[in-house]
Amino acid sequence: METIFNYFETIPSSHRSLILVGGITFFWFLEGAIPLFKFDYKKWKHALPNLFFTFTTIIINFALAFLLLKTADWVQANNFGLINWLPEMPLWFYIILGVLFLDFFGAYLAHFVEHKTPPLWKVHLVHHSDHKVDTTTANRHHPIESVIRFAFTLLGVFLVGTPIAIVMIYQSMSLIFTQFTHANIKISPKVDKFLSYFIVSPDMHKIHHHYQLPYTDSNYGNIFSIWDRLLGTYMEMDREKIVYGVDTFPDEEKNSSLKELLKQPFQSVIKPNEIR
Repeated sequence: METIFNYFETIPSSHRSLILVGGITFFWFLEGAIPLFKFDYKKWKHALPNLFFTFTTIIINFALAFLLLKTADWVQANNFGLINWLPEMPLWFYIILGVLFLDFFGAYLAHFVEHKTPPLWKVHLVHHSDHKVDTTTANRHHPIESVIRFAFTLLGVFLVGTPIAIVMIYQSMSLIFTQFTHANIKISPKVDKFLSYFIVSPDMHKIHHHYQLPYTDSNYGNIFSIWDRLLGTYMEMDREKIVYGVDTFPDEEKNSSLKELLKQPFQSVIKPNEIR
């Protein structure tokens, strides 16, 4: 465990890029072998705007990475944060707690707030307005959202007190899980259900991408399912009944246009009486 900790403490940027590219490539091919839904689409054409947003997310996160490093170094030097105030524990448990709580602040809480705050929901719409959810949808986030998500992760590092090694472990796991849960892959319902007791499973997350409430406002988690289960936001639904997209932005053609997606946070919803 100490070897893993030391590796992620100084993980090269090239290795982090390999995790991202390798994950997308792996699930891309897996989708072709065992698809959940047989989409009638040109996969590369659908992927282009999503990959653009993946690229902008990478740029923003790299540009702001120094803030994560400075914060992680400060909490470690000052023994500050939740996991540093607990009694001494084995390294493996220290890492699990760190990742668990970072998953709450950086993923669950950020996601929940985006859904419950109208201006932020309009930014987050870019992610939800994909009508063909697959592994490329994972990082389909408007640049404004990338900054918002980064801010929540930074808050998590500060409050939880995670050293940079745990931050890198969390971010690497987050990349893999978000690609896994968005991938258009079909696994046994029993296996998916079993996984959902511990982690966010593909079916569990895809319910979140259903186009109508209340399902859209459920299953906010990214890595661990415990937060949804503890906080009452866990929901189940027959996978065959899932319809992707958002009822307030139903135009699939516009939702596939990069130009329209960049403008989406600044447009009015079709149903102004719809309260998020």
